[in-house]
Amino acid sequence: MTYSIDFRRKVLKVKQEENLTLAAVAKRFQIAIASVVRWSKVLEAKGTRNRPTKIDMEALKQDVELYPDAYHYERAVRFGITEGGIRHALKRLGISRKKNPQTSQSQPRSTASLSKQNEPL
Repeated sequence: MTYSIDFRRKVLKVKQEENLTLAAVAKRFQIAIASVVRWSKVLEAKGTRNRPTKIDMEALKQDVELYPDAYHYERAVRFGITEGGIRHALKRLGISRKKNPQTSQSQPRSTASLSKQNEPL
């Protein structure tokens, strides 16, 4: 939860006017000391990171349908990104890796599947 700018200003103003320590002002307003320290350095909250993704999500969906048993590192090579990037993109699509119950016990395999929410109505 982020605190409003007005509240942050109020906390810093009380600290300044009453000459309180960081611990005292934190206890008074029931907030963490680290918050007061951070606000004294930078009052404004950091914005969210909304960067465009490098992965074409439709192409990734198609890749999952064509190669359901592919490993993350194989998809990463095909898309030219890292394995972590593939993992996060699959998570955004709601695709998880499930064990295939129809394989033998000596040769367990896992496969990727699209969740029901991503199927067209």
